Amino acid sequence: MLAGDGSRPSALSATTAARAIADGRLSAEALTRDCLARVAERDGTLHAWTHVEPAGALDAARALDAEPPRGPLHGLPIGIKDIFDVAGMPAERGSPIHRGRRPAADAACVRQARAAGAIILGKTVTTEFACFHPGPTANPANPAHTPGGSSSGSAAAVADQHVPLAYGSQTVGSVIRPAAFCGVVGMKLTRGRVALDGTMALAPSFDTIGAFARHAGDLFLLLEAWGLGRDRPTAPARPRLGWCRTPLWDLVEPGYRRHLEVTLARLERAGAEIVPLDLPAEFAPMREIHRTIFTTEALSTLGDEWSRHRQALSPRLQELLAEAETRRPDEIAAAREAAERLRDRFDTLTAGLDAVLAPSAAGEAPRGLAYTGDPSLNGLWTLLHGPLLHVPDGPGPGGLPLGIQLVGRRGTDHALVTLAEWVERALASR
Repeated sequence: MLAGDGSRPSALSATTAARAIADGRLSAEALTRDCLARVAERDGTLHAWTHVEPAGALDAARALDAEPPRGPLHGLPIGIKDIFDVAGMPAERGSPIHRGRRPAADAACVRQARAAGAIILGKTVTTEFACFHPGPTANPANPAHTPGGSSSGSAAAVADQHVPLAYGSQTVGSVIRPAAFCGVVGMKLTRGRVALDGTMALAPSFDTIGAFARHAGDLFLLLEAWGLGRDRPTAPARPRLGWCRTPLWDLVEPGYRRHLEVTLARLERAGAEIVPLDLPAEFAPMREIHRTIFTTEALSTLGDEWSRHRQALSPRLQELLAEAETRRPDEIAAAREAAERLRDRFDTLTAGLDAVLAPSAAGEAPRGLAYTGDPSLNGLWTLLHGPLLHVPDGPGPGGLPLGIQLVGRRGTDHALVTLAEWVERALASR
């Protein structure tokens, strides 16, 4: 327990826990023990983890307690999505094809976390090859509903207080949608800002590291650990936020539309200027452009699995890769050229805005675990390569988490986290 505080350590945010450890009010070992206890209590229901190493985590915690602070993550247990290699731990990528695979070395971003003082509690569930076929993870808000995908285990583990932080990744909607469904903060960085050595590739044009936390400000700890600096910009006194229904507004459920209207009104009352943003007609095919590039690159990265283990792939992944085989070279080249134009056009179009607001998903998490939800409202923004961040604002009309997505221009990662803190505070003031 924290001295003078009845809070359970596993319930603390990353920032609060890091400060308590630095101040001597909490030990890394006590925090790790309580996180492990939480996993033991809850994971039989949620199935967020593929592998946990209690002995190794406690050894690491005791070692960290015996030395000066290493960095911003000193003493914090974290979960690692099972597409990132962790030395000696299983890295099976959500597929029976890679059952028993244990890499000898950490992925580059895992090495960065260790160097910053993190404790690797274990590996979290991913969908098959970080794509669409789900794993066993259930939604902490209601286990009868999906947690989303593909970073399902990481989102659920943070939401259910197993760990204060967890790694995810996004190629279509694999961070933002699970964050929305599970009711936590989720962020995808600007593509290419963090090296992905030792990470499973799916579609390299879009593959990007991300993370889950309970509060937006916790993400600054990870940005620093990833070598992106300690910058904490000041939030604008009156944020100027574009509101974009996107070309896919018809997919958004009526209850979520009404919820978003209320969210926008509350942000305005808190001082934000909300500017309607209708994307020009050239943005209309964003979903199709993303899909063309995504399927083509997935066929390349999963070429060995496709040629040698086809029957071990899920039917949906087989369909996706078969579709990719039909694409013409001129079609693929045109999609890549269009994507580059749209990225530059978006950055120009939004130059006078602090960020763009958009739906994070089609609505609340669907019932059942066989479908992780429609990623269409995510992939169109992933196409543009900028940072994306989900801020919870729920519950929705069905009693499950909802929230809103912040879309930034490329390279504005730190500013987007600062803005998300502002949005988080504004939405907390009811």
